[in-house]
Amino acid sequence: MTKIKAEQNRVIAYVRVSTDDQDTNKQRFEILDYAHRNRMSITEFIVVEISSRKTAKERRIEELMSKLAPGDTLIISELSRLGRSIPEVIGLVNSLVERNVRMIALKQSIDLKGKHDTTSKVMVTIFSLLAELERDLVSQRTKAALALLKASGKTLGRPKGSHGKSKLDGREDEIRMLLEKRVAKAAIARIVGISREGLIKFMKSRKVYRNNP
Repeated sequence: MTKIKAEQNRVIAYVRVSTDDQDTNKQRFEILDYAHRNRMSITEFIVVEISSRKTAKERRIEELMSKLAPGDTLIISELSRLGRSIPEVIGLVNSLVERNVRMIALKQSIDLKGKHDTTSKVMVTIFSLLAELERDLVSQRTKAALALLKASGKTLGRPKGSHGKSKLDGREDEIRMLLEKRVAKAAIARIVGISREGLIKFMKSRKVYRNNP
């Protein structure tokens, strides 16, 4: 009986640049050079030219994660290529380690081999602490900035009496005309595509009433 040969573990390289001015070739060269020196063969390159501010789907991170299986290897030029924040990067790294996907980040000289690897466990713990530290620092900076603004006499929050945007802005005359024709508020709400409560709130905030009571 002929045995089916098991699929070999893959090596996937992820390359991302933020703008058209940046060149993907530099990252590709670094990864290929590392692979050559370590006798590795790149199975696939995922190359993305997009800002880190875009969603994980747009940055093809979801596609990347779906392709990686236990025993596979992911190579990136640096950790910042993976995410737009430390917490996001840490989350992805944790997921890779838990799934026993090897992750190599060249700039940081990181080589995480999976959840059973002691070095990987230590590195993930350090990453998690750094992510927590970043959240604390951001919170402290935000509180300090707000306190400084308050001390300088500036009013925080939305000015009293102001209101946010509404999809009904610009339809005040239409609503007023319907009111003058004595159309019920529930019917007006259906006409303009909003709940009765939402309509009443809008009318109060914009002072939309019948001209002829």
